[in-house]
Amino acid sequence: MDDNFAIQLFEGKRVRIVWDAEQEKYYFSIVDIVQVLTDSADAKQYIKKMRARDPELDSKWGTICTPVEMRAFDGKRRKVQAADLQGIFRLIQSIPSKKAEPVKQWLAKLGEQRIDQMIDPELTFQMAVEDYRRQGYSDKWINERMRSIEMRKELTDEWHRAGITEQKDFAILTNVLTQAWSGMTTGEYKRHKGLTKENLRDNMTNVELALNTLAEVTATEISRQRNPKGMAQSRQTAKEGGEVARNARADIESRLGHSVISSERASDHIRPIEEKGNAELPFEDK
Repeated sequence: MDDNFAIQLFEGKRVRIVWDAEQEKYYFSIVDIVQVLTDSADAKQYIKKMRARDPELDSKWGTICTPVEMRAFDGKRRKVQAADLQGIFRLIQSIPSKKAEPVKQWLAKLGEQRIDQMIDPELTFQMAVEDYRRQGYSDKWINERMRSIEMRKELTDEWHRAGITEQKDFAILTNVLTQAWSGMTTGEYKRHKGLTKENLRDNMTNVELALNTLAEVTATEISRQRNPKGMAQSRQTAKEGGEVARNARADIESRLGHSVISSERASDHIRPIEEKGNAELPFEDK
């Protein structure tokens, strides 16, 4: 499952969505869709009653519903009941709601947007920017994050060209690079920030992001020059890229007089999505 997570709004209500790149389809949070359609105070209880009164839906629930990891509104990631567009349309048939047709049109529009994004990748970036803004990140931080996404893609493309195909090997190389500049593996870094399944880069300060991007850009350029083959040679280029960023980090810290490796995370600075007026509340180092 791709980590292409987003929150879409329908009439001011949030719907969690994940794009599965392998299957090329959206998965929607069933609870969120039911909440939009029914305005129920307890969408989970509504789903139980809906299944009880629709035996056919209940019998097919195992094929309609797919456990998908999504970010809860407290920022943590959990597996929730989700369905693709076909499954959601089947659910809509079981819910008497005046919103059924507008929701169908909205879902169709989302599908059209995704096709447009596949044709024009810049639209995907624009969507990500809006998602980060809704979560309260500052424009300065978002700009750094978008650059880091682009640079990360170039690095993974280079690793793939070097013959790296297994996900576990990508994770190993990322650990090598991260440890070289920060002194911690990605797992240790996440524990340092008190994270579990949250995205590490989404919880980095501007300086941390900049150093991580420097490490990745340097590793990419070294790899392009040396044309490594296989895991061992790619590991060496990842290590050297991280070392360049480590030297930059040491220089910054000598001038500032303190470590730039922060234990802070985004939730320490960003107000919950429900709160208004948070556009000026940045997540950036002080």
